[in-house]
Amino acid sequence: MSIKIGIYGYGNLGRGIECAIKQNEDLELVAVFTRRDPANVSILTKSATVCNVADVEQWKDKIDVMVMCGGSATDLPEQTPALAKMFNVIDSFDTHARIPEHFANVDAAAKAANKVGIISVGWDPGMFSLNRMYAGAILPEGKDYTFWGKGVSQGHSDAIRRVEGVKDGKQYTIPVDAALESVRNGENPELTTRQKHIRECFVVLEEGADAAKVENEIKTMPNYFADYDTTVHFIDEEELKKNHSGIPHGGFVIRSGKTGWDGENNHVIEYSLRLDSNPEFTASVIVAYARAAYRMAKEGQTGCKTVFDVAPAYLSAMSGEQLRASLL
Repeated sequence: MSIKIGIYGYGNLGRGIECAIKQNEDLELVAVFTRRDPANVSILTKSATVCNVADVEQWKDKIDVMVMCGGSATDLPEQTPALAKMFNVIDSFDTHARIPEHFANVDAAAKAANKVGIISVGWDPGMFSLNRMYAGAILPEGKDYTFWGKGVSQGHSDAIRRVEGVKDGKQYTIPVDAALESVRNGENPELTTRQKHIRECFVVLEEGADAAKVENEIKTMPNYFADYDTTVHFIDEEELKKNHSGIPHGGFVIRSGKTGWDGENNHVIEYSLRLDSNPEFTASVIVAYARAAYRMAKEGQTGCKTVFDVAPAYLSAMSGEQLRASLL
């Protein structure tokens, strides 16, 4: 029997979820929920239904796991707890500072409804979080380092596009090679924000816009660019579309630590990702955890979970016997 999946929100992530479901034979997409007119939303899965979000309650007993595909800023804090009252849910909430608050809200809703909610699933938070935890448990005497990129930061790209005079733009986060090599060499450097990453912006100006003013506003933007060495390139729309239309990303989680009675032996653990499509990879992680949410709910578990709470075997379509025979 297939695990029946619903998608709540059909943007880049929602489309990625749809593609990931196709690659998992035990999963079935049954419905996509959108704030737009369903008649104007075309999906790839012919057997699935496109519905307005207002009709979601009608699907309470027809969906095993609802995948929440809204944004972390305003959508998920409201939507995930609300939908957890009706469905097992999973989301990719990535505002790190607000995860404890979001967890508490989803936990209360899911427990009251005897449902399972898994939050903050993706690669960071998500796979990177797991690797930070594993490495810290294995090497308690050590230091963590996380580098992001080279890749497109969608939040920073949106910030660029909000600057007056900017017609369009993309921003890349790039690790500083010297810092990365120092960490890999086990030197345990103390690194400032500016020493770890640089930011490179590609900007299309509105006609008549002041390039110098736009560049200054980007480079001095607090919380986004002011603390980094930032380069701004002005290009035309054709070049942006030709060379910067993708959404690649990736990064590295590294822990450098010591073992031995006097810490005489050094060790470096590194986990890295290189992604052609940030949303499609994030979707692939989410879909594996949707399987876990279904299995945990079938066992009678309730409440909110994170990647720390999910046993690895729940993620795989293989049975425990198959995993032990082929992967252990």
